[in-house]
Amino acid sequence: MHAGAGGTEACDWAEMLYRMYICYAEKRGYKITELDRLEGDGAGIKSVSFKVEGDFAYGYLKAEKGVHRLVRISPFDANKRRHTSFASLEVMPEIEDDQEIKVKPEELRVDTFRASGAGGQHVNKTDSAIRITHLPTGIVVSCQNERSQTQNREMAMKMLISKLLEKRETERQERDSDIKGEIKKIEWGSQIRSYVFCPYTMVKDHRTGFETSDVNGVMDGDIQGFINDYLRKS
Repeated sequence: MHAGAGGTEACDWAEMLYRMYICYAEKRGYKITELDRLEGDGAGIKSVSFKVEGDFAYGYLKAEKGVHRLVRISPFDANKRRHTSFASLEVMPEIEDDQEIKVKPEELRVDTFRASGAGGQHVNKTDSAIRITHLPTGIVVSCQNERSQTQNREMAMKMLISKLLEKRETERQERDSDIKGEIKKIEWGSQIRSYVFCPYTMVKDHRTGFETSDVNGVMDGDIQGFINDYLRKS
């Protein structure tokens, strides 16, 4: 999850969405593990990586990939003006062993640093957090919440392989677009869903037209209706 432009407002929205997915996971009995988190300067989160485990977790949550738009009266604006905020969600399957994706050691830059969040006393004593940069593509992944530097590195490598696989698939789709017709791209500004808190309440998926006025229910994780409608129509 990445906050869009807009400072504190966008970071707060990213944290609200993160809570929504935690609630959704709890409703479905999924296990959710936070892997990496970058706090916002004033409130909220700039970015967070988390792992969801359970039956059909990726199959359902891939429907949530894209840009999510919020319209509300900002609690951070003394003049009570209406603000629009964006946050982007990436969704990737965990790849245990993909023989087609080869990563050479010389293609990686591995940095260690001290973990910033909670995670046990060991985190505060050692530089156990790992950041891996894939030099050919510029993809950066990081993990800080496992118990050791080795475990953090293993999880970060899994994240990198998943991102490289996703990049390969996106490039394949782009190459095939002339044959298959238009393929919708997930780009900043082309939001998949809008959440309107003011002047009325509505959550609407722009891909399917599915909508509800129960904003509170949605923010408490009631998003299966959106997911089912998207999967039926995609």
